[in-house]
Amino acid sequence: MSAWIVRHLQTLVGSLGRLSEHALATLLTTLVIGIALALPACLYVLVANAQVATGTWQRAVDLTVYLERSATADAARSLAERVRARRDVAAVELITKEEALKEFRSDSGFGASLDALADNPLPHTLVVRPGADYASAEHLEGLAADLRALEGVEVVQLDTLWVSRLEAILETVRRGALIAAALLAIGVLVIVGNTIRLDIQNRRQEIEVTKLVGGSDGFVRRPFLYSGVWYGLGGGLVAWLVTTGVVAALAGPVSRLAGLYESAFRIQGLRFDTGLALLGAGIALGWLGSFIAATRHLRDIEP
Repeated sequence: MSAWIVRHLQTLVGSLGRLSEHALATLLTTLVIGIALALPACLYVLVANAQVATGTWQRAVDLTVYLERSATADAARSLAERVRARRDVAAVELITKEEALKEFRSDSGFGASLDALADNPLPHTLVVRPGADYASAEHLEGLAADLRALEGVEVVQLDTLWVSRLEAILETVRRGALIAAALLAIGVLVIVGNTIRLDIQNRRQEIEVTKLVGGSDGFVRRPFLYSGVWYGLGGGLVAWLVTTGVVAALAGPVSRLAGLYESAFRIQGLRFDTGLALLGAGIALGWLGSFIAATRHLRDIEP
């Protein structure tokens, strides 16, 4: 076992040394692989941040519950407590008719006209904020239906059309990211496979001599597999760096845009575990591409 491990380590280091002999070609191949992997990684970051951002826009999906004008303040407080006890409700704010009229008087500029009214025409109002786990369009519609069924409730105002549109957009982008990742993964396989094919052709005489003295296809294939691993690892690192650079470039504009909407949202890059997964995907694609190419072309080389 120790001899087997030593042999693989020697091959691993030797393949890296051979790649360093052709530094420019290796760098260009690694950059192409990295850019191919960076596109789905950036799309993943986009979708992940969009999901986080929608979680911070809970106020946009608040439900406004207008009570009947005949409802008393005590009845409104009792109803607010009942709604607040629901598990799908995060918070309930009671706005009494007196508070609503005061706010309308100060904001509308119709103070003198309002003084001419015999009584307050505004109802008591509940502003219901759903829980973070119940902000989907389906849950909101169900919550609105339950609130409309409560005694003393006259109107429940809810606009979920934008929520449905946003969910559809995110799902479309998510599907697009998966399709792009699949297509670009095939592209990485082709790039690595073609690079290994050229390397095999350049070392044809060396391979023939190795087979002539008893080297098996597996033995001859091993350094090419490790070359593919190095290509994939380098491409994964480039993709991680490119994604980090894109996030850094967008951090300032996104923060300013969030500030205009009075939000503390900050764009986040790849997490460490996601970055490791990106490196693993690059290594796996590099190994698979080299395995396919080496297995196919080594069969055609015999001393």
